[in-house]
Amino acid sequence: MGRAQNYDMDGSADQYAVVGHPVAHSLSPFIHSLFARQTGQSLTYRLMDVEPEQFAERVRGFFAGGGRGVNVTLPHKVRAAALASELTERARLAGAVNTLAARRDGTLLGDNTDGAGLVQDLTVNLGMPVTQRSILLIGAGGAARGVIAPLLALRPQRIVITNRTAERAAALAAVFAGLGEVQGCGFGDLDAQSFDLIVNATSASLTGALPEVPAGVFRADTFCYDMAYGRGDTPFVNWARELGCRRAVPGWGMLVEQAAESFRLWRGVRPLTAPVLTALAGRATPAG
Repeated sequence: MGRAQNYDMDGSADQYAVVGHPVAHSLSPFIHSLFARQTGQSLTYRLMDVEPEQFAERVRGFFAGGGRGVNVTLPHKVRAAALASELTERARLAGAVNTLAARRDGTLLGDNTDGAGLVQDLTVNLGMPVTQRSILLIGAGGAARGVIAPLLALRPQRIVITNRTAERAAALAAVFAGLGEVQGCGFGDLDAQSFDLIVNATSASLTGALPEVPAGVFRADTFCYDMAYGRGDTPFVNWARELGCRRAVPGWGMLVEQAAESFRLWRGVRPLTAPVLTALAGRATPAG
């Protein structure tokens, strides 16, 4: 494993950040500090709370000041795609970016590591098979866009994208129609359907709310995954369990796995994620 030390011209460590609004809850600085320690890298990583209308200016300023990379979270992922000079193939397919990297010529490369992080957590960490399974993806925003192509690459039976606005879900499904069986619908169109895997890609859990999908789509053997995370279980995870689902988990694993993919893009080495997940376990459990 590489143990390179990277510094700017003035001797200071390379600078990284996570950009979002709000962003105070983010554990990305903690995660990347553990990655850096594990791999022998020298870097700094901070929070940047940026309102949407200031996103382009603030991010350009960060890179102009010597920044090497940023993670991008809600609500900026589509804006980040527009800001990038070039997109990786997975970012192009997603139409959304969660990782920006400065290149030697001063341009910005945009990538999307969300889908890779979700797939790694589901299939490796959690042992959830995706091939030939039916999947319900709740939400049609930037978070959902980033995971559709990686999920379709595993050849599920079908993916149904559902959203409060049915037209938005259908439009998003049309973007990925050439990659596999995918369709879009409104919440009210889900009655009498059931799924092996339900992924909540909305931000509802961050505000204590629940997506308005009918309870009937949840079965005892449905695996429920909330891409959001928080101290303790999220409202979506608690709701799924109340409806009888035996397996429901928040997105801690996805958070760490997508971060590891970003770290590899920036530093050229992918850190081990198991020790970081162990370190986060205590933070995820409420005190008392």
